[in-house]
Amino acid sequence: MIVLNVTYKCRPGMREEFLESIIAEGIDDASRAEAGNIKYDYYLPFDGDDELLLVEKWRDEAALSAHSAAPHFARLGELKPIYVLETVVERYSGQ
Repeated sequence: MIVLNVTYKCRPGMREEFLESIIAEGIDDASRAEAGNIKYDYYLPFDGDDELLLVEKWRDEAALSAHSAAPHFARLGELKPIYVLETVVERYSGQ
């Protein structure tokens, strides 16, 4: 299993709009529906007003690679420059 903790450091005051765009475009639902997806959930940190945390769990490297090639993943990449200043990815592997 591969776990990704993705922290989006959003432009000031743009976190909610970014999350609303992700939901409105169905990026979250499309990612959850992918083969090999175990978890794909967004969280709002208690003390990070401009941060958005995404926790992803994938069955294996093949599932994660397929996700990275999906059209909704590309769309997320198009939205990020509008809303996000920095993206930090932490990757964990194991069972």
